[in-house]
Amino acid sequence: MSDNPLRQILQMDGEERYDYFLSEVAEEREIWILVNADNQFLKIVSDEDGVAYLPVWPHSELAVDYAQAAGDLSPKSISLPDFFRKWVPGLTRDGLQIGVLPGEDGELWITAPEELKVDLQEAMASF
Repeated sequence: MSDNPLRQILQMDGEERYDYFLSEVAEEREIWILVNADNQFLKIVSDEDGVAYLPVWPHSELAVDYAQAAGDLSPKSISLPDFFRKWVPGLTRDGLQIGVLPGEDGELWITAPEELKVDLQEAMASF
């Protein structure tokens, strides 16, 4: 593994990154997304299976690292209460999944918004 903490996180496998995401978000109580200049959030549609998802990160640094390739995106914080109250129902209604912490290999954990909410609530119970 690298000496760079971001690289170490991004080199984890999908399940390890998902567990890391849960523990960090449960502690910090915020989720990071990327938005463009019009404040529209980044949505990705998988070429493989056509699944549309919102990529999320536990820290702004990880989102910024991902955005370097895109150029015009910036990180935006969403508080966990807002995420649970507004985003989970909205993403579910729009048929969007959540892509948790994309790794260097392009692999990520894709989950339904309600499932992520339940997992985060369980993780918060241990704090």
